[in-house]
Amino acid sequence: MSDRDSNETVNSSRRNFLKQSIAVAGAVGGVTALGLSAPGFLRSAAWAAGSDAPEKAALKVGFIPLTDCASVVVAATQGFGEKYGLTITPSKEASWAGVRDKLNTGELDASHVLYGMMYGAQLGLAGPQKDMALLMGLNQNGQAITLSRQLREAGVTNGAQLAERVKQGGNPLTFAQTFPTGTHAMWLYYWLGSLGINPMSDVKTIVVPPPQMVANMRVGNMDGFCVGEPWGARAIFDKIGFTAVTTQQIWPDHPEKVLGTTRAFVEQYPNSARALIMAILDASRFIEASEENRKSTAKLISGKAYVNAPVKVIEPRFLSQYEDGLGNSWQDDHAMAFCKDGSVNFPYHSDGIWFLTQFKRWGLIKEDPDYAAVAAAVNQTQLYSEAASALNLPVPASSLRSSTLIDGKVWDGKDPAAYAQSFAIKA
Repeated sequence: MSDRDSNETVNSSRRNFLKQSIAVAGAVGGVTALGLSAPGFLRSAAWAAGSDAPEKAALKVGFIPLTDCASVVVAATQGFGEKYGLTITPSKEASWAGVRDKLNTGELDASHVLYGMMYGAQLGLAGPQKDMALLMGLNQNGQAITLSRQLREAGVTNGAQLAERVKQGGNPLTFAQTFPTGTHAMWLYYWLGSLGINPMSDVKTIVVPPPQMVANMRVGNMDGFCVGEPWGARAIFDKIGFTAVTTQQIWPDHPEKVLGTTRAFVEQYPNSARALIMAILDASRFIEASEENRKSTAKLISGKAYVNAPVKVIEPRFLSQYEDGLGNSWQDDHAMAFCKDGSVNFPYHSDGIWFLTQFKRWGLIKEDPDYAAVAAAVNQTQLYSEAASALNLPVPASSLRSSTLIDGKVWDGKDPAAYAQSFAIKA
């Protein structure tokens, strides 16, 4: 038997075992997803034997209080972990820097984390270098850039007016994002750049943890911020700001939060990592199964233990119902998505490479890295594919995808060095 045939036999056996495990545990998901307790023998039956049993069954998974932590919370609290042999303890964290540090020390086994933060850690930017493993995407879309009430009162209600205000000079405007290499920094910088504003020299940028954004804008510490929901909606609800642009307007179906861990964890506990992907994938699919599931999830995460915000602030944008605080409302075709038959969750190499191009564009790295090699090292496409196949979710044929961003530029991952160099506005 050739090595290829032998590997395929092993992979086939693994897929069959995982599918049999899911069949045994199916009743558990049906019961516990409704918030009820499953009998102990059912919780353990799926993983009572077999080489694919999780090596570490009790996992601590971090999250930041944002709407897009929903699939982690649902997996941890509604029985999806037990369905795959895991006990998942969700851990509410105060900042992305705290998440980074706890992943590095092993205090967290995995976390809801910023895509760009994973790549920053891999390169040793904004913290110590650590080999990282991106297990799956948790969501696409669902962030926003908010401008202050004071800017609105000064006649700034859109990007063109903001650019004119910046050109006039005077005291530079201050914008907040949540982590130097994170998604919110990159969306903010990209949008400003598309307006002809250099975020490195024309304005001031600061770092503020997501739950503190609204309070800081209320006291005048910034003129704008980019953050995940529900804090953009909360600024409107509190009448202190308005939505200038959603991130899905910057990049429709953009990658956002991911399930991240260290490479060491994956190497030591590969079955646990795979089971965790399966639990959160299953939870993601559950959230999107019906409007009722979305509403119940919004209510669940609104609690003090999770996002700690009113349901009436979280739910509308969770259901794709948007208003901007300027009198406009719409049903968003690219609102926050958690699964979409797995297309949200596949860890495309091109998505990760895009963040590297922006690091180069904005001077966070001086030289072009080996873009493809970094993405292949971080994004765990094989592990994800095994988990998705066991759940009968399709896996894309290519690790690259194509997108058109707000400035008309097409990103397909094929020539990242040229793409990074192609921008007129850069550091």
